[in-house]
Amino acid sequence: MKFAAAADHAGYVLKKALVDYLRAAGHEVTDFGVDTADRVDYPDYAAKVAQALAAGEAELGLLVCGSGIGMSMAANRFPAVRAAVVEDIFQARLARQHNDANVLCLGARVTGEGNSIAILEEFLAAKFEGGRHAGRVEKLGKLGK
Repeated sequence: MKFAAAADHAGYVLKKALVDYLRAAGHEVTDFGVDTADRVDYPDYAAKVAQALAAGEAELGLLVCGSGIGMSMAANRFPAVRAAVVEDIFQARLARQHNDANVLCLGARVTGEGNSIAILEEFLAAKFEGGRHAGRVEKLGKLGK
């Protein structure tokens, strides 16, 4: 699977661990940074992942900031994105099964590395159920147009 990943200064350590995990599991990952604790603006990095999804360069995205919220808000401004802030495996499963989420947003100050790996595994394992959820997801794509 092809991933696009990015983080801000608060999320760079967790993002690196998750990118390493994905690569070790055989996934292709484009890492858009950052790799330092130097302050950056999260919308710039969320945009890079969203643009990679829109261009078909990635199938799924991973964004990490302090809470996951800022990255999610920024990424969801792009029509090709359905970004979900996830704090546990139940949310990871439903984000994929019911909402067809294609970007996982995590908070480095909220979820530790071990939990984040379990969340990422669940996000990868779950598949969109379609059916009664398909029309709702289609409506998401039409909002604001």
